[in-house]
Amino acid sequence: MDLRLRESISNQNEFALHLSKHVGSTVAAGGNFVLSPASLHAILALIAAGSKGPTLDQILSILRSKSSGDLNALSSQIVDVVLADGSASGGPKISVVNGVWVDSSVSLKRGFKEIVASSFKAEARAVDFKTKFVDASNEVNSWVESETAGLIKELLPSGSVDSNTRLVFGNALYFKGAWERKFNSTETEDSEFFLLEGGSIQVPFMTTKEKQYVSSYDDFSVLRLPYKQGNDKRQFSMCIFLPNAKDGLWNLLDKMSNESKFLERHLPRQKVLVEKFKIPKFKISFGFEASETLKGLGLVLPFSRDGDLTEMVDSPQGNNLYVSSIFHKCFIEVNEEGTEAAGASAAVVTLRSLPVGPFDFVADHPFAFVIREDTTGVVLFTGHMLNPSLSG
Repeated sequence: MDLRLRESISNQNEFALHLSKHVGSTVAAGGNFVLSPASLHAILALIAAGSKGPTLDQILSILRSKSSGDLNALSSQIVDVVLADGSASGGPKISVVNGVWVDSSVSLKRGFKEIVASSFKAEARAVDFKTKFVDASNEVNSWVESETAGLIKELLPSGSVDSNTRLVFGNALYFKGAWERKFNSTETEDSEFFLLEGGSIQVPFMTTKEKQYVSSYDDFSVLRLPYKQGNDKRQFSMCIFLPNAKDGLWNLLDKMSNESKFLERHLPRQKVLVEKFKIPKFKISFGFEASETLKGLGLVLPFSRDGDLTEMVDSPQGNNLYVSSIFHKCFIEVNEEGTEAAGASAAVVTLRSLPVGPFDFVADHPFAFVIREDTTGVVLFTGHMLNPSLSG
């Protein structure tokens, strides 16, 4: 992988952790959450491809990218290489698709249409938003549900698309991976999980006596659980970031989002002996409308009537386009077998620690997690777990 692409992925990761911290502390404050930064990144990159001037500059700034060309190149690599399906050779089942729905009264500009097809591998579909916007919205939702194996339903809520809608951009990401070494379900047993607000609950914990990829730092520890690898060089893993203090999650999230190259510097590379080892089973379903969150991070112009989205459609209507909303839904389930996760987004346009041990790694209080591809560093999902007994 060339240096430029590696730098783009590192920048994408910083966007991922910054976004995750912001969503976790505002939108999802007090609850479990999971999101797919890769999915939202794809949607914003699509919008960038149809923007220019200060609007484009704002998107490039929030995504920490130097140019729309860099964004397009990164999107193409992610679709073609990083998130190619690995199930045929024994690796994770992966699917990532992009889609563009355009009202039949307008046509995409040639340059934008070429980028949509080549970099994002997206098919542009003509629909009738003017008189059949409910049917068009249902078409998008059916596409998302199908592409996420039924995990993401009703991405576009009722009323989000109307007769003024001219474009909808969609992205759907699905991941299902088996652990490299599965947990024995007969060893799973209920134990105490301590809550942020005080008190505790009894939830099922998975355990094993085998060596684990664990590293320990001053105020937190990191566990890397690899998924079964296929015949290619890619290695997907779930990483759990566990603060030492039972109420230390918010401080840890601050550190993760503020320290440059945090993931690259803190992921364990070697297996160590573990004594006490417990990971809770959990399931999260989470959704939110992302425009206010993105505005809070400094991305304002695409959502404003002063924004410049004039590179999208070949029509005078292109001068009046703006992004009215960005919807995101995500699902994840972690159990003895592995992980199943899906994320979907739609924009409506209107230092390494030395391996010593043995360690304890007991995730019996709130923690953060990341699912990534380790050879490239691309982050697929991020989130935090406050209460494993909640599935919503």
